[in-house]
Amino acid sequence: MDPILNPYAPGAGTQPPELAGRDELRQNAMISLQRIKAGRPGKSIVMVGLRGVGKTVLLDRIREDAENTGFYTMHIEAPENRSLPSMIAPQLRSTLIKLSRREKAKELAETGLKALAGFVSALRVSYHDIAVRLDFSPEPGLADSTDLESDLRDLFIAVGNAAKADDNCVTLFVDEIQYVKEIELAALISTLHFTALRNLPIAVVAAGLPQVLGRLGKAKSYAERMFDFPHVGPLPPKDAKTAVEKPAMQAGVEFESDAIDEIVSRTEGYPYFLQVWGKYSWDVADESPITHEVVDRASELAVAELDDGFFLVRFDRMTASEKRYLRAMAELGSGPHRSGDIAYQLGREVTSLAPIRSQLISKGMIWSPAHGDTAFTVPMFDQFMKRIMPDPTA
Repeated sequence: MDPILNPYAPGAGTQPPELAGRDELRQNAMISLQRIKAGRPGKSIVMVGLRGVGKTVLLDRIREDAENTGFYTMHIEAPENRSLPSMIAPQLRSTLIKLSRREKAKELAETGLKALAGFVSALRVSYHDIAVRLDFSPEPGLADSTDLESDLRDLFIAVGNAAKADDNCVTLFVDEIQYVKEIELAALISTLHFTALRNLPIAVVAAGLPQVLGRLGKAKSYAERMFDFPHVGPLPPKDAKTAVEKPAMQAGVEFESDAIDEIVSRTEGYPYFLQVWGKYSWDVADESPITHEVVDRASELAVAELDDGFFLVRFDRMTASEKRYLRAMAELGSGPHRSGDIAYQLGREVTSLAPIRSQLISKGMIWSPAHGDTAFTVPMFDQFMKRIMPDPTA
């Protein structure tokens, strides 16, 4: 079939042709945001899930929902080497400029821009990566104490006051929130707490790996009461089938039922994998309907692509000792596994492996679903480790 017409979209954060199985989560998110905008109690949101479940796609779709409703939105992706102040400062400037063009919010938005100027000037000493053009001179005593928590709070209060005057809401969307440093997470949580107490329309919608739950609680003990934490997992079989079948049907192509069942089985319902299998099944097929035999041939290509890209890019970031740790986990299966069992597999003491385990958690490769347990953050990574390191003792 014509590859140019292939409807599937495997990619990092690429919107799929059919966002199946996520309507309820989107609706609940917008209810929370609408409540915050209306001055009613509502929680910010942190979506939690493994790699490949479509957290980035979902975060972006909720942002689009908010923008279509008229919200002011800001979006950042938290890499491992940038500070929170450097990422939010340009976004806040853009939002405040928009608010300053609204007659009801003009004066308060200009106060916010002065607060931003003080914030940037004061924190440049500590956060050298802050780079944003300042539109106003700082106002002495406003968000310029050099204490991140205090200054971020003052800045967001100023933004919230301007948004409230405009009868609107400002929402910050944060992807990969697990990479935000603990001191910066603490400042953000504290800021949300203060704006909520003042009934200001400021919200955060974030997405992260499962370890972010522990990091948020460690940053501020009351974090669990500030957020809703919807779990984003693989799609149930019905929705997984829809994600594959519907785009093909819209292009005039059908799948045989056993072919769809095979794709759902091989992908375990993970949205990213569904797109990869859909793409290669389309490319391999000569005609409609797409058969089980086609899916079998496509599976070889799909696994090869995942190995060369999705899995390998993560594997290459690991040190030799980290790779051995992951290979020992893989030998035990998909997990989760007790730390003692992994240590036994490696012939080591649990305590001697603690630094390696900690590094892998920091890199987002593993997480701890319960005390003493360890699990992969990347679905099917155990199978990949066995393919790339066939000898478990290497």
